[in-house]
Amino acid sequence: MVFGLTHSILKARGKKNAIIAEIKVYSPKDGDLLRGRDPIEILRDYHRAGAVGISYITERKYFRGDFKLFREICEESSLPVLRKDFIVNKEEIERTAEVGASAVLLIARKLKTKLPEFADVAREHGLEPLIEIHELNELRYIESLNHGVIGINNRDIEKLEKDGGNVKITEKIAPFLPKRFLKISESGIRNIKDLKRALQYADAALIGTALMLSSNPGEKLKEFVEV
Repeated sequence: MVFGLTHSILKARGKKNAIIAEIKVYSPKDGDLLRGRDPIEILRDYHRAGAVGISYITERKYFRGDFKLFREICEESSLPVLRKDFIVNKEEIERTAEVGASAVLLIARKLKTKLPEFADVAREHGLEPLIEIHELNELRYIESLNHGVIGINNRDIEKLEKDGGNVKITEKIAPFLPKRFLKISESGIRNIKDLKRALQYADAALIGTALMLSSNPGEKLKEFVEV
């Protein structure tokens, strides 16, 4: 049985750093990240290295995602799998659930006042919503949520990774999040120093590019998990 992100993060608490590892095939800033490697082998390496969850970007235009590969990742993974995309309709939530994913990214900036409704739809389909925010003024969209997981994106999604985002965003926003939420610091975590800073404020971190730029993503993840 695959448990959800919350369970996996809480299970790691006090034992290791909780890292959601991303199989990221392309970056608008860094280009081809897969470089001919087998994504399923990387998935297996992430499992062995102690990831608490797996993330994959299905968006095609800018990140060259492939929903067929996402389905395969869900089938192969014994860890919770998060679908990252710019979800703006409920049909995509249903589609995410159908392939066996555990969680779906919902971006506050995109959904605005529709966010609570979309979070409810996700839960109705057995998915854990990961609510993403980037600015303090987006906190108003989560006020009616009683619990859940909040991702603080250190990068501005509108700038497609070309904004130089870093963990200062997590440091700025996390103290204002109610204690009822688990907090994940997303993106812009390049090294151990960044990770340590982020985990002073967040319960977990989502890391993709820094792992995929390594010649051995699994070994790189192990460093982040065990430091």
